[in-house]
Amino acid sequence: MNAIEVKHVSKQFKSFRLNDVSFTVECGTIAGFIGQNGAGKSTTIKLILNLFKKQAGEILIFGKDHLSHEVALKAQIGVVFDELHVPNNLTVKELNNIYSKVYSTWDSDYFYRLLDQLDVPKFDKVKTMSRGMKMKLGLILALSYHPKLLLLDEPTSGLDPIVRDEVLGLLQQFMENDEHAILFSSHITSDLEKIADTITFIHKGEILFSENKDDLLYGYGIWKGTPEQAIIIPKHAIIGKQDSTFGVKYLVKREFVNPVIELEKPTIDELMLLYVKGRNR
Repeated sequence: MNAIEVKHVSKQFKSFRLNDVSFTVECGTIAGFIGQNGAGKSTTIKLILNLFKKQAGEILIFGKDHLSHEVALKAQIGVVFDELHVPNNLTVKELNNIYSKVYSTWDSDYFYRLLDQLDVPKFDKVKTMSRGMKMKLGLILALSYHPKLLLLDEPTSGLDPIVRDEVLGLLQQFMENDEHAILFSSHITSDLEKIADTITFIHKGEILFSENKDDLLYGYGIWKGTPEQAIIIPKHAIIGKQDSTFGVKYLVKREFVNPVIELEKPTIDELMLLYVKGRNR
C-alpha cells in the first residue's frame, strides 16, 4: 500500500511553478526528497498537507483523497519543519499538557520516554533550548500521538553529527512498524544514504527522478579520465558531464558501459550535480 501518492500536481506562484509533480511513498519505506533551495520540496510538503492549494492533480494519503478526508488523515501525520513552531515561553511539561488535549491519541508516557531517550530537559522553556534540542523536541512531539506517516522538512539541517545520529536512530525506530512511512526532505544527502529506501529529486519544480536508492547508487557509475580517454564511453551511456582542470567526470548508466571499464559508485550529491549538468547540456 502507498502512504503517499502525488499524481500530476501543479501549483503556480508569482515567480515559481511546481509542474506536473508525481511520485509515491510506499508504506514501510523512507523516501528521501532532495533538491536545491527553492526547488519545490517545502512547497510539495505543504501541498500534501493542504497548507497550499493545488491547482491541478491528485494527492492520496493511505489511498484516500487528502481533501475529502483531511481531518482524519492529518491525525495520522506527524510533521517536523526546519523550525519548531510552538510558543517559546512554554516548558516541555506545559507542551505535554496542551498536546494531550489536542490529540486523542496523545501518549504522555511515550512522550516522556522519548525525552529521556534523547536527553531533552523536561522543565526548560523552549526559548532557552539550542537548535539541536528544539529539533529533537519537534520530532518527539510529532511522534507522541503515534502517527503512521512522518513528513520531515529539513529536520537535521544545521545539527551536529551526534544530534543528527540520534534523530536518525529515532526515525529507524519509528520504521520498525511496516505500516509506517517517512517523506524526508534534506540537503544532507549523507543522512539519506544511511536510511532512505528511495530518492526523489526535484529541480526547478519538476521531478527529475524518483527511484530505489540502491538502483541509483549501483545502476549509475562515475567515470573519470581525460577527454581523449573518454572515447571508450558510449555517448548514449552518459547522463551528465563535469569538466575540471584534471580532466572530465561522467555520470553513466552502468548497463551501457563495458563491465571491464572501472567505474566509481556515485554519491547522491554527485547524482544530483551531474544529472542537472546533463539536463543543461
